Amino acid sequence: MSTAYQVIARKWRPQTFDDLVGQDHVVRTLTNAIARQRIAHAYLFVGPRGTGKTSTARIFAKALNCTDGPKADFDPQDPACVSIAEGSHLDVIEIDGASNNGVDQVRDLRETVRYAPAQGKFKIYIIDEVHMLSAAAFNALLKTLEEPPAHVKFVFATTDPQKVLPTIVSRCQRFDLKPIPSELIVERLKTIAVAEKIKVGDAALACIARLADGGMRDAQSIFDQMISFCGAEIAEPDVLDVYGLVAGEKIAALAAALAAGDHQRIIAIVDECDAAGRDLVRLLVDLQALVRHGLLDAIAKGGRSELLGGTPMTTEQLTRMLDGLREGEGSVKLGLAEKVNFEVTLLKAVEASRARAIDSLLKEIAALADEASPAAGDSEKKKA
Repeated sequence: MSTAYQVIARKWRPQTFDDLVGQDHVVRTLTNAIARQRIAHAYLFVGPRGTGKTSTARIFAKALNCTDGPKADFDPQDPACVSIAEGSHLDVIEIDGASNNGVDQVRDLRETVRYAPAQGKFKIYIIDEVHMLSAAAFNALLKTLEEPPAHVKFVFATTDPQKVLPTIVSRCQRFDLKPIPSELIVERLKTIAVAEKIKVGDAALACIARLADGGMRDAQSIFDQMISFCGAEIAEPDVLDVYGLVAGEKIAALAAALAAGDHQRIIAIVDECDAAGRDLVRLLVDLQALVRHGLLDAIAKGGRSELLGGTPMTTEQLTRMLDGLREGEGSVKLGLAEKVNFEVTLLKAVEASRARAIDSLLKEIAALADEASPAAGDSEKKKA
């Protein structure tokens, strides 16, 4: 009997601390806490979607409740770890905060907390999307969270920490999981591609990583969809076509046209992208990222960069251009005429980059005046 198909995001979900990508600061702190037996009673994992919050919570639960635990280097094939991974362990209770957000559910939880663990050393409550709990539910949880029994550990995960009561946050050790860098996403996808016998180029993987915006789960889901679309061989044009992305060379050409103030070239590139059905909102985001890269380059090099097509641009010009692109986001996303709004945004960004701030002009005029004053004095002395 054939086993049921599992999507890549589930099949390749991290099972140990070594599998977690891009969250070294979290892994180091948790493994040290386990090694030194300094395990807190409540943890809060914060971060964007797909960065490993729930996976980290499950791995931590395995480390605490594995055979002969707690230990960070547990065997993922240990029966206790396998049951936690499958969601069948009696002492690791996962709760969805979005659907179990009432005070009655928290009161039930408060009742079960008192009972000793059935299988492992600890009873571990993992509450996902904890910010969805109601104010009454949060308040019902406070006392238990402040003084839980020694055998109970709480692990909360949220994408929106601002909605979690400060009184809850103050009772937890908080860990902020970062968006995963594109190069680490690409490396992980390469490993998956080799294991799954998929031939995929670096350019295609870079496009997938760009789309994922720092989320490993998003990257794996996109990769899975591309396998369904292309089969065993994925090329960059396939990813561009499916998701309406613009190739990196085209984005660089558009940035160069902005820097040079070439209005005709800007309009021509936008026409090409629109005719090919590309996502102009995504193009604006990618363009902002490239201009920001130029701005950082200018700052590093003392105030000037030639990164955008070789045209020298000052820090002030790049800042104004980036600000102009940012200001046009709303009209491009929500406006009725997307292409027109996008073109206007680009042209406004060009004009903004060529404008000069009044204060900087006054400083330059004052400096020129200071330079001219001694010269004028010298010429008067010669006449005398």
